[in-house]
This record gives sequence, C-alpha cells and structure tokens, in this order.
Amino acid sequence: MSDFVSDTWHYYVMGLVILSLLFCVWILASNMTRRVKGPVTLHSHIWDEDLQEYNNPLPRWWMWLFWLALIFGAVYFVLYPGLGRFPGKFGWTAVNQYSAEVAAEDAVVRPIYEKYMKQDLLAVAAEPEAQAMGQRLFLTYCAQCHGSDARGAKGFPNLADNDWLHGGSPEAVKTTITHGRIAAMPPFGPVLGAEGAKDVANYVRSLSGLAHDSLRAQRGREAFAANCVVCHGPEGKGNVELGAPNLTDKIWLWGSSEATIIETATHGRMNQMPAFGERLGEEKVYLLAAYVLGLSHAQAK
Repeated sequence: MSDFVSDTWHYYVMGLVILSLLFCVWILASNMTRRVKGPVTLHSHIWDEDLQEYNNPLPRWWMWLFWLALIFGAVYFVLYPGLGRFPGKFGWTAVNQYSAEVAAEDAVVRPIYEKYMKQDLLAVAAEPEAQAMGQRLFLTYCAQCHGSDARGAKGFPNLADNDWLHGGSPEAVKTTITHGRIAAMPPFGPVLGAEGAKDVANYVRSLSGLAHDSLRAQRGREAFAANCVVCHGPEGKGNVELGAPNLTDKIWLWGSSEATIIETATHGRMNQMPAFGERLGEEKVYLLAAYVLGLSHAQAK
C-alpha cells in the first residue's frame, strides 16, 4: 500500500475486506435460519449432463467451522496488517521479519566470514570448510552458466582448468565476480568476405596444430595480421587485459571446427558475465573467488 500516493486505495481496500466479511456473515446467517419445507427433493438445475443436488440444509458442523473461520479472520485483521495501511496491533511486517531473520543468520555466519576475510585468498582456497561454502554459493549463482562441475559449456568458460580469459590471479578473479565482464568480438564479415573468413579460420586452426589448408592458412595469416593482432597479439596468444582468448592453446570457447571459426570471424561474438558484487557482498564474493581458484589450482596439480 505504501506504493500508492492517494488515501483512496487505503479506504477502498479496507471497505472491500470488511464488506467481504459481512457478506460471508450474511450468507451464513441466512442459511442457518432458513428451513426447507416439505420433503427433501432434487433441485431442477443440472450440471455436466447428470449432476444434481438435493435441497438439504448445510450440515451444522460445517456451519460452525465457517463461523470459526470468520471469527479467526476478524481477529487476524485486528492483530496483523490486512486492512489497507492499518498495521495491526502487533505491528508485524514481512520486512521486519526478514530483517530479523537476516540479523539472526548474520550473527551466526559473520564470525566465519570475518575469519576467512583476514586470510590470504589462496589459503582460503585450500580450506575444506571454505570450499564447501563456496561450492554452495557457486551452485546457487554460477552453475546455470558454468555447470555444476564448473566445466562450462559452449560460450561459457571452463573454470576448472588453468586457462583464464581475464587472468587467473586472486585479484582478477575477485574483480570478475564483483564487477562482471563484457566481451565483444567484432564482426569481420564485411572486411574479410566469405573467402577471407575461411582463410583466417584455417590460419587460426593451424595455430593450435589442427588440420588445415596450408594455402588458405598462408593467406589467412596476412588477413589475421591486418585485422586480429590488435586483440589477439601477433602470435595469437591473446590478451588478458582485453579478455581476448589465446588461439594457440587448443582451448576453445565456441568450438574449433572450421565452420564455427568462420562464423565467429564473420559475425563476431558477444558475451556478458553479470556483476555479483552488489548482490552477494564482499564476503561471499571472497569465498566464491576462493572456490573457483581452488578448482583451477587442483587441476594444475
């Protein structure tokens, strides 16, 4: 109700609730005092081809339950909010209850967070308890894109290996989770043309030692030098500052087939990692970063 600037809605809701209760009382009272005269018979109306009802009065036990429900409803509206902006005698609100529950939970977990925040991130990554907490955070917020095992999918990086688009240092991982990332590969179709894109694809495949057409790769090398080295470097080893992938390490975000690389070169790619800093807070980001680092360090051993 606080979203409405006019008092009209406050009185409208109060009136609607009170009238609804009074209408129920009227229905109930009229059915308790009305008596059926004569023998019990079937009503003339029929539902669903053959369903009819007798003109029996409502059972007394049902009527008394209805009265109890109405009394409960009236008492509820006196004690709790439900009549427009009337707060109820107890002054209960969902916001206050949520705040109390959060405060109670913080009292339990805050010391745990503070303990880990004082430690080096790589040390936290080696703590089994911290890894378990980080895993729960990961499954809640990250598994939708990176998978429950953190090994990613097409277009979503594998976080369990030791390959990093934006760097794998503790600070870089924390920055990625906190602020998110936006990666854009511009489309070069208008510049390269269909044949040029195929040449570049063969050259890129050659960088990873994949099967390729050597003549096309030679032509593609020139096109690569003219259009791609700004981001991927003269040797195709990428640039973590830009998030440009290393094209020589046999790790592919979108796939290594000639058709897929041609598609990437022609139409470009656009990826966005959402920012979680405001949503999770510094402590949870710290544990989540420790978990991700723990995965990659375990893989490196």
